Amino acid sequence: MHPDKDKPLAGPSFGPVWLQKLRNKLRLLYHSQAPGAQRFQYAVLLVDLAIIAFFIATPLLKDNPSFLWIDYTIAAILLIDFTARALASTDILRWLRQPPVIIDVFILLTLLAPGWLVNLGFLRILRLWTLTRGYAFWRPLKKHGLASYQDTIQAVINLLVFLFVVTGFVYTAFANRSDGITGYVDALYFTVATVTTTGFGDVTLPGTMGKLASIVIMIIGISLFVRLAQSIFRPNKIVFPCPQCGLQKHDPDAVHCKACGHILNIPNAGED
Repeated sequence: MHPDKDKPLAGPSFGPVWLQKLRNKLRLLYHSQAPGAQRFQYAVLLVDLAIIAFFIATPLLKDNPSFLWIDYTIAAILLIDFTARALASTDILRWLRQPPVIIDVFILLTLLAPGWLVNLGFLRILRLWTLTRGYAFWRPLKKHGLASYQDTIQAVINLLVFLFVVTGFVYTAFANRSDGITGYVDALYFTVATVTTTGFGDVTLPGTMGKLASIVIMIIGISLFVRLAQSIFRPNKIVFPCPQCGLQKHDPDAVHCKACGHILNIPNAGED
């Protein structure tokens, strides 16, 4: 975490004093490493994970009478969190231009207008990807000396997000129109079979568009699998920027930088 994260907002003050105090308080809650702030960040992370679980289960729950109430409740929670994060940023306009934030805005719109954007609801799982863009998601790993597994976990998450996005797309676009896809589980089965290039052939997508979609799914899926395999089987690296050349990752026991030969002083695992 950058050392100035625990400090009040920098730069010129705009608006009433109470608003500046609120922004400083929110910035400390969302970015500080103080024990109280970390408990708040963990609580927010748990709520986010519960919301993502709801997004994954949405195709199975959407016919439930209480679905819309849950949907709007989650929309309210995300809207409060989104507003708080915006106020906690030092530059709101720059923050709004970040890709994860833009995706979160779209997800919020699908929650606020589920009737109009029902066919794009499967993109809500992208919330899992935007969640991994934040430091709070990875802090538990780093706190327990497991930072070397970050690349592997990120590769797994990227693959899972891709699988559920494609499953949602296949279910929305081809359900009851292709051989064998009559429900969400069938769409998930087709996606996994296609991504793994197993190709049982019992579930297929019709027409030229179906063939093109299958090709894209296979190409991207194989790329993600290769990325996952690389992160699992390649030697573990740790993030320790070289003071001379800036190379970010080195072997845990490295004494010299492989790029420039500069002497490194990498702390032992678990040390702050």
